[in-house]
Amino acid sequence: MRVLRLLVVLLSLSAVLCVHAQDLAATCHASSSYDVTLKTESLLFDRAAPAPFHVELQQGALRTDGVAVHLNAEDQDRLVLFERELRALAPRLRKVAENGLDMAVQGMRAEADGMGLSADTRAEFNRRLSAHASELKRRIEVSRSTHDWQGDAADQAMNQIGADLLPLLAADLGQQAINAALGGDMDTAATLRDRAADIATELQPRMQQRMQALRPQIEVLCPSIQRLAELQQGVRGSNGQPLNLLQLGQ
Repeated sequence: MRVLRLLVVLLSLSAVLCVHAQDLAATCHASSSYDVTLKTESLLFDRAAPAPFHVELQQGALRTDGVAVHLNAEDQDRLVLFERELRALAPRLRKVAENGLDMAVQGMRAEADGMGLSADTRAEFNRRLSAHASELKRRIEVSRSTHDWQGDAADQAMNQIGADLLPLLAADLGQQAINAALGGDMDTAATLRDRAADIATELQPRMQQRMQALRPQIEVLCPSIQRLAELQQGVRGSNGQPLNLLQLGQ
């Protein structure tokens, strides 16, 4: 679901991870075609198509595409609980995202430590990685909308981090290859050259495996996400159709 998009981005912090939205959707068997924004006084769900394009919840009141929807007392109570429980879920999502970020940083440092990097490269790598992690943690803290993490914004964050970190590692491995060649060890030189050329491909499966440790933390959130899907059941928008802000699969 798109409310989990933040996790997708943070789990992908190293730009070599391969954790996608469908993996997270598969974990909790939930999906949504909407983006969500936590406004001060209301929740806003929006999407490009189909209608309704905008759904706003505010303390039991419902508006779809700008039209106020008359609700019975039971549906009002359901939406009050929906809004309250989604707001309560948000900090839990942020915490898991922060844990995922910390886990990815630790994993990247461990991978770098095993590359035999020079002291200068290792120090520079750690400095850059810490700076990226601090910036991402700041963005997690201030973000209130999944729009902050979708499309070009997410891709740009990934590309910037990858473009900053991976060439630094590749350059050091390349220098190690040169040193090995100069010392007459051509086999080691060839191996190091291959590692430098394929560093992203080489790191991806190992980082993927490391990040599996976060899955139990995601699974703990699933009952709350499924509860939200259940609370919306029976509530209809101004067009008479079910809201379907969330869909539950198998």
